Amino acid sequence: MKRLLSVTALSGLLTLLRMLTGFIISKVIAIYTGPTGLAMLGQFQNAIGIVNGLVNAPGSAGVVRYTAENINNGYDKCSPWWKASLQWVLGILLIIVPIVCVFSSSISIWLFDNNEYYWLIIVTAILLPLTAINTLITSIINGQQKYKRYILLGAISTVVSTIVMIFLIYLSNIKGALTAAAINSSVSGLIMIIASLKQPWFKLKYWWGTTELEHKKKIGEYMLMAVTTALTMPLSLIIIRNILVENVGWDLAGQWQAVWKISDVYLSVITISLSTYYLPKLASIKSDSLILKEVNKTVIVIMPIITVMALIVYFTRDLSISILFTSDFHQARDLFKYQLAGDVVKMLSWMYAYILISKGVTFYFVITEVISSLVFICLSYFLIGIYGVEGVTIAYFINYLVYLIMILFVLHLNFKGKDGFK
Repeated sequence: MKRLLSVTALSGLLTLLRMLTGFIISKVIAIYTGPTGLAMLGQFQNAIGIVNGLVNAPGSAGVVRYTAENINNGYDKCSPWWKASLQWVLGILLIIVPIVCVFSSSISIWLFDNNEYYWLIIVTAILLPLTAINTLITSIINGQQKYKRYILLGAISTVVSTIVMIFLIYLSNIKGALTAAAINSSVSGLIMIIASLKQPWFKLKYWWGTTELEHKKKIGEYMLMAVTTALTMPLSLIIIRNILVENVGWDLAGQWQAVWKISDVYLSVITISLSTYYLPKLASIKSDSLILKEVNKTVIVIMPIITVMALIVYFTRDLSISILFTSDFHQARDLFKYQLAGDVVKMLSWMYAYILISKGVTFYFVITEVISSLVFICLSYFLIGIYGVEGVTIAYFINYLVYLIMILFVLHLNFKGKDGFK
């Protein structure tokens, strides 16, 4: 637990940096583009999240787990998993890149109601290999539990990406912001490559060559979970944002996007530490009882922190809006209550859902994610018609209550007091 707190403190420094840079970017966007620009950027970032998530799927949680499990036995033991992951990545790139380029105009119309930004879709597709490399390298560093290096490189990537985005926004307003979003992950990928060139594990023999079908299958199971995550929430947000635009317009959609941005950034204080420490830790535990003990200990420590953070954000929301955005975003102040309550429930559910990820319980993870996204969309559609833009935040809160119940039910079904996950 001391190590979790240590990692949380270190990741907290990184998160503070990301919060600062994220808020600077939000302020610049608010000044130059207003609520409409912020909503458009959110729309594009969710679309990028989908294609990036598809390509990154083989190089994320599965690589973290199997690196963590095998690193004490040397790089040769990790190598089959890295090779399997890279082969999956290359296969997905060969499919995704041409499809995205061919349908770039249609994607632009779906996101922005016009095809003016089709070229940004193409740029995003062409740069996907660098995005995948970024994920692979960070997952290996995470799996080796080299937290200081992980956080240092994350900080460097954050600073460089922020400078690029601010410069492009200054040059071209919303087009600059969208361009920066398109190249953001690839910039991080270049930084990761340069920083890893002299690392002992960054050698061709560990990455290229034949590997057993079992390794590909196991990575494939994690890939399915990552693909599910990549598709469900970003796709849900795009659909919900389109519902908002249709019912209340781009401006109010931007008000909600501002609240979502604040929520997303402050929660990253916890999510970074969980993905950095929590996932490798759970992956290395074999016993049901020990896994539940670890999770319950973590919940006792983390939940009060999240609750206090949510309360601080709520009571300082007017100040936050005035500092982070502009007076055009004053209506956002009425959207925090259910959003922050939903944040608390979401983080509680995620801490238990990490058990499914760490143990590769693909079927239940996929089912719960899909159901959760469908519930969020349906509730939003229904409640927006009744409460307007506030209906999205109410739907968000109810959805994560449902998700928490589903996760606890799944764990009840599968944990039988024996060693190993059923």
